[in-house]
Amino acid sequence: MSKEKFSSEIIPAYQFAGPSIILGAAMFETEVLHEHFIRIPLKTLNRHGLIAGATGTGKTKTLQIISEQLSAQGVPSLLLDIKGDLSGIAAMGTNNAKIDERHAKIGLPFAADGSPVEFLSLSNDKGIRLRATVTEFGPVLFSKIMDLNDIQTGVITLVFKWCDDNQLPLIDLNDVKKVLQYLSNEGKEQIEQEYGNISTTTVGTIMRKIIELEQQGAELFFGEPSFDVEDLVRKDEDGKGIISILRVTDIQDKPKLFSTFMLQILAEIYATFPEAGDLDRPKLCLFIDEAHLVFNEASKALLDQIESIIKLIRSKGIGIFFITQNPADVPDGVLSQLGLKVQHALRAFTAKDRKAIKLAAENFPISDYYNTDELLTSLGIGEAMATALNEKGIPTPLVHVYLRAPQSRMDVLTEDELNHLIRNSNIASKYSQAIDRESAYEILAGKLEEAQEETTQAELRKQREDYEEPSRRTKEEKSTFEKVITSSTTRQIGSTIARELTRGLLGVLGVKTSTRRTTTRKKSPFSWF
Repeated sequence: MSKEKFSSEIIPAYQFAGPSIILGAAMFETEVLHEHFIRIPLKTLNRHGLIAGATGTGKTKTLQIISEQLSAQGVPSLLLDIKGDLSGIAAMGTNNAKIDERHAKIGLPFAADGSPVEFLSLSNDKGIRLRATVTEFGPVLFSKIMDLNDIQTGVITLVFKWCDDNQLPLIDLNDVKKVLQYLSNEGKEQIEQEYGNISTTTVGTIMRKIIELEQQGAELFFGEPSFDVEDLVRKDEDGKGIISILRVTDIQDKPKLFSTFMLQILAEIYATFPEAGDLDRPKLCLFIDEAHLVFNEASKALLDQIESIIKLIRSKGIGIFFITQNPADVPDGVLSQLGLKVQHALRAFTAKDRKAIKLAAENFPISDYYNTDELLTSLGIGEAMATALNEKGIPTPLVHVYLRAPQSRMDVLTEDELNHLIRNSNIASKYSQAIDRESAYEILAGKLEEAQEETTQAELRKQREDYEEPSRRTKEEKSTFEKVITSSTTRQIGSTIARELTRGLLGVLGVKTSTRRTTTRKKSPFSWF
């Protein structure tokens, strides 16, 4: 095939009427075609994507290129930084001879720039702490996190229902444990009369699952103030989309915590954002770096739900992108939903590697210009094979791309730079102070103590009355359970919290709205009750 024929067929396929970003220039054989830009339309970036390639082939730099180009177009992003090497996006890059040579070949002037960045954290790492309440998960989602069976999920559902009926807010894991202890001890008889038997063995199993979550740091995640996902879609004063970088460098040791976050943030985004229809650009893009770690270590709940959320969340204007070493790391049901594919080089060291390369080649459109499986092993650093969806949703031809350089720093921030950005965050003060308000744990503990004291005093009165005049006995005292539930103090707690709870992600149908403690939000249509 001639270069002229290649140019006449491939390049027009990557020209779009609407806004787009430039990945780099097309390559024909070993030649970089000057000013033959490969563009990606913003309109179809809510159809998700994949960035794959062996270690050291440039995946992270491609993620950096796409996220900073989206920011320049006013599109915010959330980046999950597992390796700790994305902070440089916040600083202006510098050019050098290699960058000048690369951009001269592409025909695109290099302009150093940085992007507005917020740093987030799930643990004690530096950044704004992300939190959520147990209430916001709902029984279905909370059960999935712990891989509970149907019987155990039924007990968790009972806990949420009982707390809902009695205005006991479930904020953190201590609240759940306290309610489980109460329902299997002081309140067991009355609960079983209304809801049926609760096995102490089942309660014990759930308690051990909760302790497992706590051991992975989930007690840091469950609490208040809850993170508002609306803070992920902000722009700075220049109209650039803010890039939120979630620092999760210890994810390998805490898969349950990461699964918990993934399910909650996707559920909250889906529940909060309205249907968007066809937009000229996405509202938000999520980039999950080292996604093979997510799929390898995630709970079954995450694997079961991710395919469904991928299909549904794009109608909200949200794009999700996975960055991993091999397309085979991503489940087939998810891989089939990814419209943009940027494939860096793969290595063929073993027979298994060669089979994986052949399978990876089959994920791309058939090309008249490339022997895909051979090209996959010969791509240089800063080169990739790409295909996207055009503005009509049709896959573009496979093309060999000579990638542009990131405009931001290709290295991490110093400690001083990082601390400065965190201190000057516009939302740091909103989330910096944890709130430990009265919730189910404190209410039940206080009411049980109060009820026990009343019972003791009643016994003393009864003994005195029996001694003085049996005919003056008062009517039978209320049980501890009744005192806790009918306490006026307990009832008044309900006036300060949401009467109804936010319910799970997917898997149960029904509609129920809820009001958060301080702000009103639209909640998921997939409620449990």
